[in-house]
Amino acid sequence: MGTESIEASFLSIFALISFFIFLLVSKYSHIIRGGALLDKDFLKPQAFHDVPITRSGGVAAIISLSIFFVIYYLLYSKILYDYILISYSMFLVGFLDDLKIKIKPSNRLTIMVLLLFLFIFILPIKIFNIDIPFLIPLMSSHIFSSVFVLLCFLFVINGANLIDGFNGLLTINLIIINIILTYININNQNLEFSILLISQIIILLSFLLFNFPNAKIFLGDSGAYMMGALIGLNTIITNNLNPNISSFFFCTLLFYLFFEVFFSFLRKLIQKKSPIYPDNEHLHMLSFYKFSSIYGKNKGNYLNSIFINLLYLVLIVPGLYLFNDPQLSRYWFFILLLVYLIIYSRLYRLTKN
Repeated sequence: MGTESIEASFLSIFALISFFIFLLVSKYSHIIRGGALLDKDFLKPQAFHDVPITRSGGVAAIISLSIFFVIYYLLYSKILYDYILISYSMFLVGFLDDLKIKIKPSNRLTIMVLLLFLFIFILPIKIFNIDIPFLIPLMSSHIFSSVFVLLCFLFVINGANLIDGFNGLLTINLIIINIILTYININNQNLEFSILLISQIIILLSFLLFNFPNAKIFLGDSGAYMMGALIGLNTIITNNLNPNISSFFFCTLLFYLFFEVFFSFLRKLIQKKSPIYPDNEHLHMLSFYKFSSIYGKNKGNYLNSIFINLLYLVLIVPGLYLFNDPQLSRYWFFILLLVYLIIYSRLYRLTKN
């Protein structure tokens, strides 16, 4: 049996294992800490369900990922230290909140920053391919490089957590990103890394079966933080492995997560609110209000996720044809910024009216 056949067999077995892990966790996670993982808070700004739903998707995801790490070691005799440290640490930071262990958002953010910086600095995790001229000499400094990578992770992780409020919204977005990253790496013969990306697509698809269109399980903060961190790491490594592709293309790939965090932060500063506390004025929430006013709350929930991700897909497709040209990729990134602002302002006016 050839290497490719062995890899395909392992991935097929892993897909079945992952599915059954999510099935079991969705059924029995209510017993963890006396039902602490059940989300019964229907009044918080980002609550769009009206029955208790378990926030144990992150638990199933970390179990599945752990099994894959073993499979990867059996296939390639390699231990993925960067993925193990980043995924487990971000899972634990979010899991404390899922268990309703009271930690101030500012303290949780501090723990996240310290853990991420420690791993980025020690491993180290670097960005080697960058198309911003004034940053190139600065990236030779290990401290500056580590801080820059830290900021990238924080934007993506918190962006993932921000949009993880609707059935399938975050999951479908991450699946699209991972499929594009997989295509790039397979096309450039980075097959071993592609197996790692495919494993994450399998985990996300397994979760999606229980979350869309009607949710039986949520990712929770543990799952959103972990999967957000993984997509950040996937993108950095793909950027480094494929220097022929403009780094601005990878910015366009993550533009939705990035813009949600950036404009949320800016909006709250203008409104003199704390940037780290949730509100209900994100783009996906404004579009949900329109859908729910027409189709009702439950149907509007998953139709909103489909709409946002179709819009995202339409906006990034042109970037796929520009990724070898740094200047055009840069222009497209700023066009996306303008389009986002136009759509947001239009939805904001419609909602307020």
